[in-house]
Amino acid sequence: MSAPLTLEGFRADLAEFLHQQPDEVDLDDNPLDAGLDSLRIVTLIERWRETGVDVPFVELAECTSFAQWWQLLSARRQGAARAEA
Repeated sequence: MSAPLTLEGFRADLAEFLHQQPDEVDLDDNPLDAGLDSLRIVTLIERWRETGVDVPFVELAECTSFAQWWQLLSARRQGAARAEA
């Protein structure tokens, strides 16, 4: 398993697929409007799964901003950490 997912890592992952710098990623942006397609989203999901955060594509697709993605991923990350304890 990779290192735990952090907000900085989340932003860096998004920036890679958006061809931006991490500090340029606007968390209020809509993922689809920002340029992510379903293949890139699935690739991100797989990357985040390697860090121990498992979230289905459908749940991310229901979110309308990167900030909502982060909230969902954070909740899953905390839930996974509690389950391991």
